[in-house]
Amino acid sequence: MGQQETTPARPLTVLASGVSWDGVRGSERALTEALNRFTDVLWVDPPVSPATPRRYRRFGAEGPSWRPSLRTERSGVYRLTPVVLPGLTRPVIRTTTWPLVRRQARWALRRIGRVPDAVVACSLDDILRGWPARTATVLYGTDDWVAGAELMGQHAGRLHRQERRAVRAADLVLAVTPQLADRWRALGTEPALLPNGCDPDAYLAVDTVAPAPLPDGFPTPIAGVVGQLNDRLDAELLAAVADTGMGLLLVGPRNPDRWESLVARPNVHHVGAVPFAELPRWLARIDVGLTPYTDTAFNRASFPLKTLEYLAAGRPVVSSDLPASRGLAEESADVFAVAGPAEFAARVRELADVPHDPDAVRRRRAVAQRHSWAARAIRFTQLLTLARSDHRDMGSAATKDPDDSMNGTGEPANGRTRTPRRTG
Repeated sequence: MGQQETTPARPLTVLASGVSWDGVRGSERALTEALNRFTDVLWVDPPVSPATPRRYRRFGAEGPSWRPSLRTERSGVYRLTPVVLPGLTRPVIRTTTWPLVRRQARWALRRIGRVPDAVVACSLDDILRGWPARTATVLYGTDDWVAGAELMGQHAGRLHRQERRAVRAADLVLAVTPQLADRWRALGTEPALLPNGCDPDAYLAVDTVAPAPLPDGFPTPIAGVVGQLNDRLDAELLAAVADTGMGLLLVGPRNPDRWESLVARPNVHHVGAVPFAELPRWLARIDVGLTPYTDTAFNRASFPLKTLEYLAAGRPVVSSDLPASRGLAEESADVFAVAGPAEFAARVRELADVPHDPDAVRRRRAVAQRHSWAARAIRFTQLLTLARSDHRDMGSAATKDPDDSMNGTGEPANGRTRTPRRTG
């Protein structure tokens, strides 16, 4: 990709994701695609090294390379896959990882001939330092990463130090739930809320598409989980649903060791990961959507995507009794937040036996529409505009480093980092 100039009037946002573009389509990619209406985006994958096994490079990844990769994923969305030193998570090597990622992001920006209007960090990694004075910095908290340290195999103390640094470096701090916002408020910032969303139009086909195939004689009605089957989910809740004898459909990748006994049941069917475009075929098979999260600090600060996706598909939802689910249950008569396996399974069975009601489907989709990613992108853009205005007011009185021009987007040679102003 040679250097080129994109329409000057259109802004550009660098979004450093915690997951690969080719990975499971989550909040970061969904927000990027919605933001693309307002801004071009340079998506930055998590870094890989020449020693990264192919299976961790995600679908279609190239073989070992010492060079970063820059490509166009769609109109106005560029994708950078940074390459860093082998052993990128080891204590000494780790100190080189994010300076290398920042340098390669500047290289990519020179290649496309752009200066970023904003840089968004979707993790606690050190991506927000060293940008030009005109560039606003954003910390986008999709989870309470410190609370989830053990689940992710990370050191909680190190993540907490990274968290404090990221909050200080951000002009705008976004939190997915009030629970995460409260924790970050204690660090001296004033976060703005940006909950997860959904793509309502993507699920309209549920009504007309040919349903996906199931084994002969698979029992009905069917409750289902769409998403990753990992340690965030409560296996006891799903086992209780299976104990009712109804069909249980599991759609998404899973940890191989934990779910064997459940998947082996004759009334449970697991299909693994499927492309996003194929989800309506599987949701067409589901009578009740399930959000069976464990009651942990990590999950209490989360906003499960799947609950909104079930509503967008016109399905009622039974969820664990977590704050985000309780909030949606107050808004929608079709979301039920319950505690305990027995009550969970009983509510699922009750809803599954209710006949199909077109009015109820429209009601559920109306709730999902209010929580669309398009609406989230508008709010993000409004908050960023306010943050950039405050940022410019501060920056006009500040002394710019010589490197803060586009030749680049160089890191200040003196190591200065500006004092941020947060906008909530």
